[in-house]
Amino acid sequence: MSSPSGSPRPGGAGPQAARTVSLVTLGCARNEVDSEELAARLAASGWELAETGEASVVVVNTCGFIQAAKQESITELLSAAESGAKVAAVGCLAERYGADLADELPEAQILSFDDYGEIGSRLDEVLAGHRRPAHTARDRRALLPITPAERQAPRAKAPAPRAGSAEPAAPWIGPDPASGVFRRRLSSGVVAPLKIASGCDRRCTFCAIPSFRGAFMSRRPPEILAEARWLASQGVRELLLVSENSTSYGKDLGNLRLLEEVLPDLAAIDGIARVRISYLQPAELRPGLIEAIAATPGVADYFDISFQHASGPVLRAMRRFGDRERFLGLIDQIRQLSPGAGVRSNFIVGFPGETAADLAELEQFLGHAGLDAIGIFGYSDEDGTEAASRPGKLDDAEIARRVEEFADLADELMAQRAADRLGETLDVLIEEPVPPEEHDERDAGMFTGRAAHQAPEVDGVTTVRSAAPLAPGDMIRAVVTGSDGVDLIAEAIVSADAI
Repeated sequence: MSSPSGSPRPGGAGPQAARTVSLVTLGCARNEVDSEELAARLAASGWELAETGEASVVVVNTCGFIQAAKQESITELLSAAESGAKVAAVGCLAERYGADLADELPEAQILSFDDYGEIGSRLDEVLAGHRRPAHTARDRRALLPITPAERQAPRAKAPAPRAGSAEPAAPWIGPDPASGVFRRRLSSGVVAPLKIASGCDRRCTFCAIPSFRGAFMSRRPPEILAEARWLASQGVRELLLVSENSTSYGKDLGNLRLLEEVLPDLAAIDGIARVRISYLQPAELRPGLIEAIAATPGVADYFDISFQHASGPVLRAMRRFGDRERFLGLIDQIRQLSPGAGVRSNFIVGFPGETAADLAELEQFLGHAGLDAIGIFGYSDEDGTEAASRPGKLDDAEIARRVEEFADLADELMAQRAADRLGETLDVLIEEPVPPEEHDERDAGMFTGRAAHQAPEVDGVTTVRSAAPLAPGDMIRAVVTGSDGVDLIAEAIVSADAI
């Protein structure tokens, strides 16, 4: 693959390497959106996207959330460098450690979130071998006013062609750049994340994300809707709304009920079959939002609630809201409006000072909550967090034991919840066919998809048996006939679009 000017690939003859780039994305769905923004900006700056192994520059969008994610990011950067390509690190790990990471990892150029607007020219420098001084890490919450209502979202500008280059900018791919929306899809799936906000104003003692992602800022509805319409034009059928805290959406725009107002508009976009919301804070999950999620046509009855624990003392030490009884009451509110609603959450075990009584509270909560998906994580110290200096630390072996114990419990409870759905009628969004070699030839066609209670990547799937041919993006009504762990097996009835 060559650049528009015909420059050779790395290792080929010629004075200049090709302006080709591959993007490697690690971490969460928010990083997926960031990578697609970078892809659009790079394309508009004349860079050509290439497969890993064929590019002159590899950009690794890193994750810096927990130790395992940090190590995966470093391993990926080193692997990219070994390929002979130039390497740039972006994303959370790069932002969080800046110059310190650059000192430890000379194989990669470390770039900041502030470099995204000029990513094309930054990679020109990387390609030319010019090493820019990496940024000094700082608390990005200090970059905006403390009061949310005083924050103003910066308006992005379209990237200019490379300075001194005679070649025209690449045709724009995605929404009109004048709207401040930049995106180029890097996958062809029928589900796509849509970022509604960035940053977080909460001060959980175990979490460093606000310090490097910054204070909470909502995207304005016209930008979100413009991007959603464009995603629909690209074949997307389900929108996954992502942010660090979706329940805060609109507070910096002066309207705490803005999410409830935007949901019907998103669900009404032509081509969109389902809208799903991720990452809800229990302390901010107000009755009006619960009702909007449960009652708005086209919005999944799905509640991804960040409980983190169920013991009041542990939650207070985490600087979070609630306890077992309050959380069970919240789930009761949800299921009064939507008995079949999906509820998922993540939990941390091994937090400093966690006692046997605290674990008993968590066990009781999980036993009564009927959660569809449960993530269990072991506590680990994170640089710069309050919890890292708390007394009562547990050793790694004990934390690992608690993780194993609760992960086993979670698997059992999720399998039981899936089995309890036997006989339910669900709307399943088909994602792909099951290869013929993976099912009995005597069966009708088999297809995998997701029901309303199953988010992509993090939850289970539903395998649908259908006598009629199906295609990715079809919304099918099916009755649950069996389960396999957290996954469901269902028989197609009729297209939900035809009902």
